[in-house]
Amino acid sequence: MSDRSDELLSEEADEQPQASAEGIPQVGATLFTRARGVYAVLGPIGTTILAFFMGGLVVLVTGDNPLRVYQAIFNGTGLNWLFHFGSYSIRVPFTTDHVWFWWNTGSNAALNLQQTLLLTTPIVLTGLAVAFAFRVGLFNIGGQGQYLVGVYVAVWIGSSFAHLQPFVHVLVTVVLATLAGAAYGSIAGILKAATGAHEVITTIMLNWIAIWVGSYLFGQSGPLQSSTQQSIPVSNTVVDGAKLPVFWGPKLLQGLSIGIFVALAMLVVYWVVVKRTTLGFEIRAVGFNPEAARTSGISVGRSYVLAMAIAGGFAALAGVCDILGWEYQIGPSDIQASQIGFIGLAAALLGRNTAVGVGFASLLFGALINGTSGRQLDASVFPPELAGNLTIIIQGLVVLFVGLNLAGFFASLRRRKGRST
Repeated sequence: MSDRSDELLSEEADEQPQASAEGIPQVGATLFTRARGVYAVLGPIGTTILAFFMGGLVVLVTGDNPLRVYQAIFNGTGLNWLFHFGSYSIRVPFTTDHVWFWWNTGSNAALNLQQTLLLTTPIVLTGLAVAFAFRVGLFNIGGQGQYLVGVYVAVWIGSSFAHLQPFVHVLVTVVLATLAGAAYGSIAGILKAATGAHEVITTIMLNWIAIWVGSYLFGQSGPLQSSTQQSIPVSNTVVDGAKLPVFWGPKLLQGLSIGIFVALAMLVVYWVVVKRTTLGFEIRAVGFNPEAARTSGISVGRSYVLAMAIAGGFAALAGVCDILGWEYQIGPSDIQASQIGFIGLAAALLGRNTAVGVGFASLLFGALINGTSGRQLDASVFPPELAGNLTIIIQGLVVLFVGLNLAGFFASLRRRKGRST
């Protein structure tokens, strides 16, 4: 692997400005590299601030006070819970023990935060599905379909095999659903490697296949429709032994399950795989320059398939956490209304495909969705039906500003001006 690294690094070095006697190009390249590093941190923050500023203008046009509206949304997210102190306890997962906590775990703010983190969990995982594929140079639009495949397998296995021990049932469901999502994601990778089919087209088509197959499976008289509610197009309910333990909040009121820890663990796994493994190096090499990677002995086709399979596994795991963590069943209307894969796409773009960035961007979007929901936002402050549209506007603006890449645009203008002089 060191030989491959040397070859790729030498090719990358050939593209850098060569030093003159005065060393001026080297200094310029160093400054540009540092500026790019600063932008990697400040760019997403600036993008978010700009998007919220534009959203505030929309609120102002409606005749409301943007600061008051944003404060109400913030309170609805439950993030204000961090400022509510007390002396309370929280249950340890898989046990009956409790530990003391310095925050009021039973307040309305705590309940709101639980809902925010429930939404954040699948956004993190679908965001990683986009980010991992992007590392190999593929734009994975298929997170929604891969998520749904994970949902289908999870609800089918989770509502069956009630005789299994709880831990075994959860483990089997998680593993099989994740593998199903990986297999579904790999289809786009195989098509890319074998025929050169563009992944954007294939993943969009696979999204629609997943949506309509699920609508058939759980629809009226479908093969996986509920056996106890035959007049309702919905799946069977996940049995208690297959549900993820809820460690915070009442289980019947959508308390927070250990799925949030799964999402956090996958952020670490993503970083380790990308930055500290041979597979991660090969994937990044292919994403940087497929021809150079192929010349150095890396199988480009294999990298495409593996990257899309891992991406599909991430997205499917998001579906598992939702079904086993709080939804427990699925119906055609839920399938067609779900947009979690596309929100994950926005989170990956805002987070610049980094583990830390995806985590914070996912929390932002999860908080925004929950804070603007009808049950959280005070209607006297801002109409909830308009607040939902405000969320979509801000998400769209974030994607737009990230896509514009204003810093890169101005840097390009400076380089052109330098060449012209």
